[in-house]
Amino acid sequence: MPHTAVSDHRLGLLQRLASGPVVCAEGYLFELERRGYLQAGAFVPEVVMEHPDKVVQLHREFVHAGSDVVEAFTYYAHREKLRVIGKEDLLEPMNRQALALASQVAADSGALLAGNVCNTNIYDHDDAQARRQIGAMFAEQIGWAAEGRVDFVIGETFWFAEEALMALEAIQRAALPSVITLAAHRSGVTREGWTYAEACRRLVDAGADVVGLNCTRGPATMLPLLDDIVAAVGDTPVAALPVPYRTTPAEPTFQSLRDPHYDGLPGGVPFPTALDPFVCNRYEIADFTIAAREAGVRYFGLCCGAAPHHVRSMAEALGMAPPASRYSSDMSKHAFLGSDTALAPQEAGIGSKL
Repeated sequence: MPHTAVSDHRLGLLQRLASGPVVCAEGYLFELERRGYLQAGAFVPEVVMEHPDKVVQLHREFVHAGSDVVEAFTYYAHREKLRVIGKEDLLEPMNRQALALASQVAADSGALLAGNVCNTNIYDHDDAQARRQIGAMFAEQIGWAAEGRVDFVIGETFWFAEEALMALEAIQRAALPSVITLAAHRSGVTREGWTYAEACRRLVDAGADVVGLNCTRGPATMLPLLDDIVAAVGDTPVAALPVPYRTTPAEPTFQSLRDPHYDGLPGGVPFPTALDPFVCNRYEIADFTIAAREAGVRYFGLCCGAAPHHVRSMAEALGMAPPASRYSSDMSKHAFLGSDTALAPQEAGIGSKL
């Protein structure tokens, strides 16, 4: 029987990983911004308070497409981000609401429920006060996640591996499983100068349950980093969650992409609101998924820019049959491209004349 997104719902993250790959859909910030419910810039997820039905709907769409995980939309719902927009009073209500919305969908679908913490943007190894602030931010968000009975906590998008280690420590204090992923910027090393393989090994040595990379790099430029990470961490599951954009060795991150065909971009760069020309198609996502699995990746997903059709393509490439597979394309009956004998004779061969 093919694995489905809602099978084995009583099993936790590590048990599921022991029996096969896990898919975790991300990308809520970009998708809800595209839909007109979240403001680009600060990218604070106020949508969980203002339009909770839209968040629930996207959770459901991602599960329908093949996600094994419903991740509470608490990315950038931390104290520093809310301070920037002058809404720290929303901190706890926003986190609790996001967890409640995700919990509802996870319970209905049998998916795993994940809490989330992320980069704080204020980390400084030499700033003891900033480190204390970060520790407190992680502790409060993870505390609410634990009270929300999450199955595990995702700590993601860290370019300082030391900040990732701080997040891991906070997750461990809550006695919850952890998925810790780093953002691989164009330098090819963490801000401390560690290779991503070394950083992931340090995270494993500190007790992380799953380690890897998320965000910043597209499939083509994340894939070359995965072999070394898998080799460095032994039996620990490795995660790979690229952004679905066509990055290149010359422009390895979606922040570094440049569009030679349009010169009217705000700030002169496509990131973050004009990346449309660079979006990967579903077949590229399937190709990445197969290659990453061959490299030893076991925890899969997509980050900023992902849409449900990308998630379905990833799930199907892993041999899964999510509910959305009922609607996977079949061109045999297409009026222009089809080959089915039921098509009218005058329709035959139209495709070659288009």
